[in-house]
Order: sequence, then C-alpha cells, then structure tokens
Amino acid sequence: MMEERMGNCWSYTKDQFDNLEKHTQSGIEFVERYSKFVKERSDIEISYAKQIRNLSKKYQPKKNSREEEENKYTSCRAFLSTLNELNDYAGQHEVIAENLTSQIITELSRYLTELKAERKSHFHDGRKAQQQIESLWKQLESSKRRFERDCKEADRAQQYFERMDADINVTKADVEKARQQAQMRHQIAADSKTEYSNYLTKFNQEQNEHYYTLIPNIFQKLQEMEERRIERVGVSMKTYAEVDREVLPIVGKCLDGMTKAAESIEPKTDSKQVVESYKSGFEPPGDVEFEDYGPGQTMKRTVSETSLSNSRGEAKERPGGGKSKGKLWPFIKNKNKSPKQNKEPLSNRFNEFMASKPKMTCLRSLRRGGSGPEDFSHLPPEQRRKKLQAKIDDINKDIQKEMDQKDALTKMKGVYEKNPQMGDPASVDPRLVEMAMNIEKLQSEVQKFEGWLAEVEGRLPSRSDPPRRQSGLYESQNSNSTMVDNNCAQDRESPDGSYTEEQSSETQVKVAIANTPEFDDEFDDGDEETLPTIGTCKAVYSFEGHNEGTISVTEGELLFVIEQDKGDGWTRIRRNEEEEGYVPTSYVEVFLETNTKDS
Repeated sequence: MMEERMGNCWSYTKDQFDNLEKHTQSGIEFVERYSKFVKERSDIEISYAKQIRNLSKKYQPKKNSREEEENKYTSCRAFLSTLNELNDYAGQHEVIAENLTSQIITELSRYLTELKAERKSHFHDGRKAQQQIESLWKQLESSKRRFERDCKEADRAQQYFERMDADINVTKADVEKARQQAQMRHQIAADSKTEYSNYLTKFNQEQNEHYYTLIPNIFQKLQEMEERRIERVGVSMKTYAEVDREVLPIVGKCLDGMTKAAESIEPKTDSKQVVESYKSGFEPPGDVEFEDYGPGQTMKRTVSETSLSNSRGEAKERPGGGKSKGKLWPFIKNKNKSPKQNKEPLSNRFNEFMASKPKMTCLRSLRRGGSGPEDFSHLPPEQRRKKLQAKIDDINKDIQKEMDQKDALTKMKGVYEKNPQMGDPASVDPRLVEMAMNIEKLQSEVQKFEGWLAEVEGRLPSRSDPPRRQSGLYESQNSNSTMVDNNCAQDRESPDGSYTEEQSSETQVKVAIANTPEFDDEFDDGDEETLPTIGTCKAVYSFEGHNEGTISVTEGELLFVIEQDKGDGWTRIRRNEEEEGYVPTSYVEVFLETNTKDS
C-alpha cells in the first residue's frame, strides 16, 4: 500500500542504491560520448571546408596567365563564379563547425561539470543516510545481544538461588547472598530489555524515515537530475539538426549561383569572342594565276598587301635557293610545290626586301621585359589595332591622372601665394615642372601610338576593297621613321602565328639600315623614363648603400619617393636627377600624396 501511494517514481528502487549509482554514471558517460561525437563532426566540417577552400583557390585563374586571359569567355567566367560560390559554400561549413562548438560542445561541457557535481552531492547524502541507518542497526543488534545475555545470566542466577534455598546444608547467609544475586541479575536483564526496546523503537523510526523520506527525496532529486540530463541531450540533438538547417538557405543560394553561372554560358558569345580575339585582318589570297615558263615568258605575281600570302606568309626563296616556312592558308597543305624560280625581276626582289621583317630580337623590348616590339608589329593587323588602342587608353588615363595632380598642386600654390604662412609657393614649382615634363612625355607617347594606330587602320582592308599589290609597303615604312627606330625588326611570322627560322641577306641589310646614327639617338632617348615622384620621405636612420641599386642616406635627410614598397621591404627614392635608388622601408618615414594614396 505504501508503494502504491508513492506513485511512479524512483522510490520503487529504494533498495537499488548501487544500481542507480551505476545508471547515472552511465548517463554521464553517454553525454560525454555524444559531446565527443559532435566535436568530431565539427572537426570534419572544418577539415572539409579547408579542403574546399584549397580546391577553389587551386583552380582560381593565376594573374598574368593564360587562364586570366580566358576569363573573357562565358564558360570560363561561369567556372570562376562556380569557384567563388564554392568558396562561400565552404564558409557555410565553417559556420556549421562554429555553431556546433558554441551551441553544443561548449554548453555540454559546462553542463557535464554541473551534472557531475550535483550527482556527487546527491549520492553523498544517500551514502550518509545509509551509513546512519547501518549505525543504528548495529546499535540495535548490540543491545539485543546484551539483553539476551543478561536474560540468560538472570535465569542462571535464579536457578542457583533455588538450588541453594532447597539445600539444607547451605547456610542462611549463602542463601541470602544467592537471592540478592538473582535479584540483581533480573534487574540488569530488565534494564537491558528497556534499552533494547528503546533502540528498537528508534531504529524503526529511523528506518521508516530512511526508506520513506530521506532516500525517496534523494532518489527524487536523482530522478529529476537524470530527466534534465535526458532532456538536455534531446535539446542538443535538436540543435544539432537546426545548425544544419540554418545554413541551408545560404547553401541553396550558393547552389543557385552555380546553376545561374552554368545557365549564363553562351556558346555563340564565346564563338564571337574567339573571332574578336584571333581576327587577323588579313584577306584570303587571290586566285593563283597561271605561270607560263615558256620561252621569253616571265612569271607575274599579284598579291594583296594584307593577304595571307604577303610578306609574312608567302613562300619566298632565300638567296641560296632555300624555301621559307610560310603558309598560303591555314588549311592548305602545300604538298605540290611549284618548281623553283631562281631569278625574279629586281623590283620584285627589292619590294620583298623592304616588306620583309628580319628575325632579330629587339633590344628595347628586352630592356622593357616584353615579349614583342613596342608597336605590336608582331601581331596580325586586327589584334595589333586592339593592342594599340588599349595602350593609348592606358596612357590617356595616366595623362589625366598627372593633369589632376598638376591642377591640385596649382591650387595649392595659389593658396600658398594668398597665405604665405601656410607654405612657400616656390616649393611647389619643381614638382609642377616635373609633372609638366611627365605630361609632355606621355603626350608624345600617345602621338607615337596614335601614329601606329592610324597606320594600322589605314592598312586594314574593307570588305569591298579588292586585293592590292604590296607596292605601298615601302612608302608606309618611309612615311613613319619612328616605327623603324622604335621597333627593332621582328621574326618573320606566318598567318597561324609560327615564325620562320631563316635569316637572309635581306635581314642583314635591314639591320644595317637600323644601325644608323639616327637609330642610335632614338634608342638613347628611349632609355628608362624618369619616374614621377609620388611623395616625400624622411630618413629615420642612416643607411650605407653598398649594394648595386641602393642609395646611401643620412638620418634626417629629406628625399623624394618615386616607388612604394611592393612587399619586398624596399622603397625607391630620389635625391636629385642623377641620384636615385632603393633603401629599406623601415629606415624612412614616407609621406605619400593624397592622389597616390587614393589610387
């Protein structure tokens, strides 16, 4: 009846103290195991995100590479967008790992500490109550044994008294002594009985309180603790799922971005881009005329100036009778070659000589670190026009930037003139002069490239123009002497981009023409241009520039900055027009101009 009154609780297991202790311990171990599982999942997410980011970074187009050039195609741009979305996708897995750590692992770790302390306290109280009831039981057993012993002693004393009283040979004094001894033993037995009865009553009360009050209360607390633990595990499992669900919208956006990138691929647009990138501007060759080698006949050649069989692509013969590697057309395999013609009219040979481009690497291009001449004459006409136009646009941007800086300095000079206390107007003049020189140089560069561009645009044929002979090549070269001076002759190139390997006598004559005093003067003028100053600096420490390319400075010296630190720890400075070089960036305090900082 009492158990039914207690209801459905752990009090049913009041005699299973040790088993409940093992059960709660296994519950704590389960929480620890689940926390370890979540931590390993978090580590997997971090590792996965790292591998995804590395994968995205690995396939990102490299700077100044062919892959970056290919980004003008829709398929390549779509792939780049996919890589960017994949990078964001990896970020969501990092978010999952962070949320798992902060919302589950950290919380469970703190809760486990509290849970262990609470469980220890409850079982400490339970053991204390159990020890107390066991102590009372021992006292009860001891009093019981004492009562039993005293009763036996009283019985033996009574029997002894009765024997003595019945014996006529025993003196009256001995009988009285035996009687007193029996009465004393009976009194001791009565006291032991009373003590045993008291201990029994007390034990029964304590036992009743132990099993129906103390232990049920302790077990109720343990039950509540265990239920909170189970509930906490359920909340953690729900959070575990919610952490994944929270990032699903962003992951979905990443996947939508990948899908959108894939749908943005346009094959027709890429095909047009291929045409724009590799359009040469050459015309297909004209019809090949019949060549009569009969007596008294001379061969005639009519070739379009911009056709694929012109000076770059037509098959010529070296003075020694060798053949060049030029192609008539990209898809024509020149298997059936016509017989050699060892002699041609002198005018044709001279025109070919003037139109040819000898194989000679340009020293200027080597100094600039480029792979082609400054006027892009190694490219087909259409590609050359695009490169020249892009170069002109870049120089115009530099001119506009210099002009903006000049206008700003001019305004500053006007402010100094009105308010001399703010600064010396004359201190701005050197910088203004330098900017004017830079603008003049840039404008001359623009004129030079515009001249080349005009030449290219004048030579590009329209669709309605008939094929022309190459009689104007010599005039075009004579009309632009700068082109001859600045462009050291390039390798002979076929329409498909291949170069011829021969150097004929024409090459040697062309090089001889290039090595004239006029060419030397132009080359000297074309040395590395003076870089404009972009700010000032003050030497914080003295530096002895013993190595080539460095410059010595003294502490407190003011100098001009012409090139910022590009990450290698060196800043390029100038003391005057003749002295410039590199110093460690940590040795100077740099003051850049406002426009330079903004750019």
